Amino acid sequence: MKKTTAVKITVWTVVLAVAAVGIWLMVRPSGSGDITLQTAPVTRGDIRNSVTATGTVEPVTLVEVGTQVSGIIDRLYVDYNDRVTAGQLIAEMDKVTLESDLQEAEAQLASSKTEYEYRMKEYLRTKKLYDKELVSDAEYDEALYLYETAKNTYAQRQASIVGIRRNLGYATITSPIDGVVISRAVEEGQTVAAGFETPTLFTIANDLTDMQVIADVDEADIGCVQEGQRVDFTVDAYPDDIFQGLVKQVRLEATTESSVVTYEVVITAYNPDLKLKPGLTANVTIYTMERDNVCCVPSKALRFVPDGGLLKALGYNLGVDDQTWGTAADGTVCWVVSGDQLVPRKIIIGQSDGEKTEVVSGLRDGETVAVGLQMAPVMPDRFPQQERSPFMPGPPR
Repeated sequence: MKKTTAVKITVWTVVLAVAAVGIWLMVRPSGSGDITLQTAPVTRGDIRNSVTATGTVEPVTLVEVGTQVSGIIDRLYVDYNDRVTAGQLIAEMDKVTLESDLQEAEAQLASSKTEYEYRMKEYLRTKKLYDKELVSDAEYDEALYLYETAKNTYAQRQASIVGIRRNLGYATITSPIDGVVISRAVEEGQTVAAGFETPTLFTIANDLTDMQVIADVDEADIGCVQEGQRVDFTVDAYPDDIFQGLVKQVRLEATTESSVVTYEVVITAYNPDLKLKPGLTANVTIYTMERDNVCCVPSKALRFVPDGGLLKALGYNLGVDDQTWGTAADGTVCWVVSGDQLVPRKIIIGQSDGEKTEVVSGLRDGETVAVGLQMAPVMPDRFPQQERSPFMPGPPR
């Protein structure tokens, strides 16, 4: 009886073992993966942070030339893209009306001068007689009144003719600066009216070899932008060319458009080849931080926290040195791989670009640091088992 019971136990044990193996074969992954310690060397490299924005290429000095008098454009002497010098004649207005007004004003001035001189002589004669009590007070007061009136009229005519002569000079339009004509807004024979505002006739850029970019920087990035920072920018007209400049000015006035707040940043743009044209859209990269040839480690190494049991299974030991292990003043600890040991090291860090972090002190070039634990990818079976009919031919060998 005992023998039968032992046989049954043996049979059931074999059955359960076979079932367990079968279940494991059904649920097991089609490949296997291993956990490894990921490391990286301490190297030297460049660390940079940047801000991107868009802007417009503009001349540094742009002058709009207009006229303060109304009239007809008689002659134009320059056209688009013409180079001009300061004081050069660029246009003339019809002067017939202005010259007629000047002649009329000169005639009125001469008349008022004659009247003034006559009334002055009459007043002096009357005053002499009045001093001798030969004329009445009424006659003296009348002579004085006529003299003062003629004097004021003469002064008024003198002031009026100065304005008329100046307006006649405004009819001759000259360039205020040396530069290039960017735009011309009038044609010969066109009438311009200088009523409420001065009409613009020409737009002149001072020097197209010295341009600037007005970039709109988002409010989230403007705190990092400072004068003197290096800038790279491109334009769609020359996609393969990279132009360089410097941040010249960070303007304080904010611009709000569609609930987006931006600030204007002025960037220098040297243009010796005259490739940059006014109005081009620039894609700007402002380097807010640059550190060249510094000791650096991957930023992930600063966030690595070792698991002693798991590392021991991988063949590594935690070599804790009381001289270096503990809570760093800045909370930065890096694990250095030395053979089969991981030793904690207090370090002082500097700048970071997100992927790499500068190490000011605590590590040397060539040392190896732990970055993290990495699992090898699971590889699927190359030929998964599928059900097929026994009457179908098998795959070739």
